[in-house]
Amino acid sequence: MSKNKKKLKLLKGEKFMYCLLVVLLLAIPMFNVYTSSLLSETNNEVEKLKSNIEDQELTNQSLSMQIDELASLENIEKIAEEYGLSYINDNIKIVSSKGE
Repeated sequence: MSKNKKKLKLLKGEKFMYCLLVVLLLAIPMFNVYTSSLLSETNNEVEKLKSNIEDQELTNQSLSMQIDELASLENIEKIAEEYGLSYINDNIKIVSSKGE
């Protein structure tokens, strides 16, 4: 019993298609991992920026409170007394920026 063994021959186009399929099967998961790592890195940067913004907002609020304290009438009168100045209500001019 002799069997005729036929050798399977692939055409050039078929070889190219199989090689392309193998490359795609390897490249797609690698690309997925790469994009996931980029997304994770970007999310970390966003969280750092949010934290920096929150810190800056707290600093701004603190500075605003300090400005309000320093600009209070009691503080102004206290400093005026330290330098020997007097508070005369008639000498105070009100400046408005609304264009009145």
